[in-house]
Amino acid sequence: MDQPGAARTASTDLSQTQPSHLPQVRKSRVRKSTAFFTTVFGIAVALLYTTSYVQADERLKVVTTFTVLADMAQNVAGDAADVVSVTRPGAEIHGYQPTPGDIRRALDADLILWNGLNLELWFEQFLDNLGEVPSATLTEGIDPIAIASGSYEGQTNPHAWMGLENALIYVDNIQRALSDADPANADIYAANATAYKGQIEETIAPLREAVLTIPEDQRWLVTCEGAFSYLARDFEMSELYLWPMNADAVGTPQQVRRVIDTVRAEDIPVVFCESTVNTDPAQQVARETGVAYGGVLYVDSLSEADGPVPTYLDLLTVTARTVAEGLTGNIN
Repeated sequence: MDQPGAARTASTDLSQTQPSHLPQVRKSRVRKSTAFFTTVFGIAVALLYTTSYVQADERLKVVTTFTVLADMAQNVAGDAADVVSVTRPGAEIHGYQPTPGDIRRALDADLILWNGLNLELWFEQFLDNLGEVPSATLTEGIDPIAIASGSYEGQTNPHAWMGLENALIYVDNIQRALSDADPANADIYAANATAYKGQIEETIAPLREAVLTIPEDQRWLVTCEGAFSYLARDFEMSELYLWPMNADAVGTPQQVRRVIDTVRAEDIPVVFCESTVNTDPAQQVARETGVAYGGVLYVDSLSEADGPVPTYLDLLTVTARTVAEGLTGNIN
């Protein structure tokens, strides 16, 4: 068995992180994207070999699948590596379609870091097009939570970075992957990882304590996507969501009715939605039940540098504070 987070080539069997028995919605999307990927990959290869690149230095070049991972990886890498994300700030990452530029950057990378657990539905085919570029799955070794309903029922919830212990595992996996790819700077990566894990713990601990002051029967986290299961578990909250994954059917009348009924039955005071999806279904729940709409939570993507959550630590802080303020009636 590979060591958790160890770098591996694209030819490695991905079956452990990408189950073969996929929901029908994913199968159809993968089939429809085959021609798209073939075209985009051809364009990217042509651009790669017809463009002259000037290398500023010999630092490790790392590509991640989304912005949260990029920020975590850059904190571990420090000045020893350059890290970029395939998806841009604010992007919906589940069904993203890579551009020729994305593939060109990945082909030129020394290492690719991805989440796995069916989060990046586009990534397996993306990786297949990259030949021998090494990659590492950052969810190796996490304590998983199963999705409770919908087309992905029984599969692991992929949003594991929202839990404290899991976040520390991500950092360890990043450190290991960087060190394997760049042994000369292994000591730097180890020191940075230790410091960064301390920052994560210092950030999450007071946020968790603030939520735990709320009475247990009022500690409900109601969201659009079921992306906060790990946060809810660590913060000892009951969880309710409209749909399990953004790649599934979203905002159906049945989903909205089920949440409305539960909000009324449990006397839940507030509902939220995340930043990368349409908030209308959550707003409808709030209107029909008369409860507060608590605002936007962040999970799948960071913001631009001048936005509310330019870093992973900001994402955790803003999301946890928004939840606590909503549950205590202190909505801005």
